[in-house]
Amino acid sequence: MMLAASSTFVQAEQSSAQEISAAQTQQLPQPTTQQSEARTKISVNSDLVVLPVTAKDRHGNLVPDLHREEFRIYDDNVEQSIDVFTAEAFPLSLVVLIDDDLKAMDAAQMAPTLRAITAGISPSDEALICRFDLLFYPGEGFTGDLNKLWADLKEAQEHSGPSTAGPVPFLTPPSSHPLGVGEPPPAAPTNLGSRPTKALDDAVHSAAGLLHDRGPSRRKIILLISDGLNGPQFNRHTYSDTLETLLHDNVSVYSLAVGHSLKRKFSRLVNYANDSGGDIYYAAQSAAMERLYSRITEEARHEYTLAYVPHTNNRNASYHQVEVRTTREGVTVKTRQGYYTGPLVIPAKQ
Repeated sequence: MMLAASSTFVQAEQSSAQEISAAQTQQLPQPTTQQSEARTKISVNSDLVVLPVTAKDRHGNLVPDLHREEFRIYDDNVEQSIDVFTAEAFPLSLVVLIDDDLKAMDAAQMAPTLRAITAGISPSDEALICRFDLLFYPGEGFTGDLNKLWADLKEAQEHSGPSTAGPVPFLTPPSSHPLGVGEPPPAAPTNLGSRPTKALDDAVHSAAGLLHDRGPSRRKIILLISDGLNGPQFNRHTYSDTLETLLHDNVSVYSLAVGHSLKRKFSRLVNYANDSGGDIYYAAQSAAMERLYSRITEEARHEYTLAYVPHTNNRNASYHQVEVRTTREGVTVKTRQGYYTGPLVIPAKQ
């Protein structure tokens, strides 16, 4: 198994290297002492607001050579001074969140690709494999052991497919008129279609909770592999609840939208990615999915890290809006949209 894993790992890395240009994965040269100092400052200073920042050119390629003076940070519209800046690669704490309730055709394309995810895991990373449909199925703990991850991904592959619970029907309302002579009572409401049998918001919320205690000097991300369908009535947590949890713990969602569809079907995946500072990718075929796994993890690992101690912002607010800009022309930067101060409090649903 280890030989097979090593072989697949090398093949996937070679495929990824063809997909991603050298400019995308190149890092700024930095002394080891400077790299260690940046991560140490983030680990020990709880007052710092830490922003993972992705920079891309007009063609969607990562821009690896930006400097501190080319960034501007605004907290509640007030410009801040940058206290920590680094382009070093941070180790990942990764939750792979796999949709267990795909259409048969999409599941057939996605399932065989899952074990290629290990190609994006470096020795300093840790990962946890989770699944969801109506329920959330957590893994057995974070690990960097590729053999363990292979086994967990194989199990996820075996579970992948259309839900065994069956569709939840749209029901016609019961008749309110008195029954006529000889009229039998309705045996069952009429099935006019089916709802998605998934609680996507709850799944992302639970995945974020698993990342809560991972260290601040690690990049915390969720790789969400799904077709984006969601049954709001099955969720205990709303989108707003879940986004607050993501922002509170600085967790970024990278969404892989699976299948052929109009993009409005993927709107939930897009929103989680954009609002948390992650990214969105689309794939319908196995080959494309396999290439994207390494691309996603490389992007997350090689983001810039900017950190600052807020000054003269709105101290009375529990939520603070953040904006990062760059002075370089033709470059777009992305980060989380804000952060929360104080403990995370989400009211229980009645």
